[in-house]
Amino acid sequence: MRENNSFSKGIRDGLPICFGYLSVSFAFGIFSIENGLSLWEALFISMTNVTSAGQLAAVPIIASGGTLLELAMAQLVINLRYALMSVSLSQKLGASVRLVDRFLISFVNTDEVFAVAISNRQRVGRLYLYGLILTPFLGWSLGTLLGAGAGNILPEAVTSALGIAIYAMFVAIVIPETKDKATAGCVLLAIALSCAFTYLPVLKEVQSGFVIIICAVVASALFAVLAPVKLPGEEGTGCE
Repeated sequence: MRENNSFSKGIRDGLPICFGYLSVSFAFGIFSIENGLSLWEALFISMTNVTSAGQLAAVPIIASGGTLLELAMAQLVINLRYALMSVSLSQKLGASVRLVDRFLISFVNTDEVFAVAISNRQRVGRLYLYGLILTPFLGWSLGTLLGAGAGNILPEAVTSALGIAIYAMFVAIVIPETKDKATAGCVLLAIALSCAFTYLPVLKEVQSGFVIIICAVVASALFAVLAPVKLPGEEGTGCE
């Protein structure tokens, strides 16, 4: 199979992702400032993580003085999908991709980068992948910088309104998937568990990082048992 190893083609394919990341990371920058982080702390987080869900979960843990264990466990649960995506993408890599390239490229193997790379009809080479991850990384970092800067100068009423944009993004991702009954049930269970940890006397003492872990693991594990994903042609029982 031929190998797509054009750096300029990677840049072009990554530009739409870059522009999308600008708006999301702008909201993250504002969110970070609202939670007491400095501009440079917010930028450092974005430049060393590149994960919207992981960063959104991390900021409240950091702001509340959570433990490193709590932070690490939350990131492991939230970002575990990237390991699966990297394993899948590894089957598509061309001969030019060396071991060190795999580590560097995996750093920005986000959902969108993975989708673009895996959709190539050819194998993807190292130059193409470096071009593909470069613009999204710059867009994510620049958006955070601009958002954090805006959070320092805009009126509080404006930053509070803009700060909910990152939550709106996740709602927009989840809602279309809830047409499936099992997915909707999993989401509702996670919401119910989160409310329980927010309002019930004993449960509300649990730190926010562990709440994220518990809600995600319990809801997903329960529905993995009750309503496992079936391949075409498979039959079985479950909540459908």
